[in-house]
Amino acid sequence: MTTTKIILAGVLGGIAMFIWSSIAHMFLPLRHVGIHELPNEQAVLAAMQTNLGDKCGLYLFPGLGVGDNPTHEQESEAMKHMNEKIASNPSGLLMYYATGTRSINMGKLLTVEFATELLEAILAVFLLAQTRIVSFGGRAGFVFVTGILAAIATNISYWNWYGFPGDYTASYMLIQIVGFLCTGLVAALVLRSKRLEE
Repeated sequence: MTTTKIILAGVLGGIAMFIWSSIAHMFLPLRHVGIHELPNEQAVLAAMQTNLGDKCGLYLFPGLGVGDNPTHEQESEAMKHMNEKIASNPSGLLMYYATGTRSINMGKLLTVEFATELLEAILAVFLLAQTRIVSFGGRAGFVFVTGILAAIATNISYWNWYGFPGDYTASYMLIQIVGFLCTGLVAALVLRSKRLEE
């Protein structure tokens, strides 16, 4: 299998993955699963702006109550009381940007997304090229399983540790897995005429 063939399979696979993810996010209800708008949004936004101001960042609440750089002892002691805090307070994860610090540039966002999916596809096809799999189904299946691994690697941890909704997690895993399946099918087609080198 030549390097040119591997790169071509990866690039075409990346394009296929990007087309699928674009369809999934623009036209299918998968993009809305598990995501809700804030009720009484203006009051909530005003409270965030008042209390967080220009301190952009990722916030986990309720916090440990020991600041951003606690000692190991402070953190261990605070962790003993986290179940009580969570039981008596709302909890969650907040990605906060202060007013005027973030804009939606669709060209840039789509470029980064395409580059990411292209890299994922090229890496998956590179891994495939390291195997001795020669059948169409085997090659497509290998990349498909790679997609399952990629989807599990982040999504399940976010569901487990940060409480991401199960339906959101399943939806985004599905989008990612189907994207890798598209890549696998395209790669298997591109590479079908050559047996892997011994």
